[in-house]
Amino acid sequence: MNNIMTARDLCLWYGQAQALKNINMDIAENSITALIGPSGCGKSTFLKTLNRMNDLVPGVKITGQVCYREEDIYDKNVDVNQLRREVGMVFQKPNPFPMSIYDNIAYGPRTHGIRKRGELDEIVEQALRDAAIWDEVKDRLKKNALGLSGGQQQRLCIARALAVKPSVLLMDEPTSALDPISTSRIEELAMGLKDRYTIVIVTHNMQQALRISDNTAFFLLGELVEYGDTQTMFDQPADKRTEAYITGRFG
Repeated sequence: MNNIMTARDLCLWYGQAQALKNINMDIAENSITALIGPSGCGKSTFLKTLNRMNDLVPGVKITGQVCYREEDIYDKNVDVNQLRREVGMVFQKPNPFPMSIYDNIAYGPRTHGIRKRGELDEIVEQALRDAAIWDEVKDRLKKNALGLSGGQQQRLCIARALAVKPSVLLMDEPTSALDPISTSRIEELAMGLKDRYTIVIVTHNMQQALRISDNTAFFLLGELVEYGDTQTMFDQPADKRTEAYITGRFG
């Protein structure tokens, strides 16, 4: 399987505090990789290094390498906007823009220079279909996106991320604010998307990692303790700390 992203000896500090310690990890293309571990262990920080979201935090220092399609994304010549177009992000809390459903989805393509109405119409429909929400919203595209339910807003945010045709979709606990029905919809959606996208998902929900991911990474205190095939890790964890975490003895 081809690796679409790799981290090598990745370290990150917020000021004096080291949040990531020598992370080495390969992310396989067209797969779902789950990042698990207790709060504050570095999993969301690691996720944000994959499309340089940490650049926005003052006082951050990063060493080591993160490569996307074998190019170092921290190279000074990298176009960060282009990187974030290819490596999209969906956040924990749904964050639709206070505008129409249509304009939420068309926003990204417009910023990348697509202006023709027919072309935008196609992109909007395809993204909403890919996010499994088209049938629910197709008759209210001009209505404000803030009128949608939480689960619908989150699928809208996924559609918005898909509209710019990324290769990788980063999801930071995308279901933690949602009810069980909306959660299972997003899980089904993620599994349906991996044929065409690579998904990296931070989750607190161990069962979610087991249900949907191909590979799982267990973080603890800024270290990558264990990484590998999800089923194997849950059945036969190689590290005692992994075993303690997934059996609920701490965390």
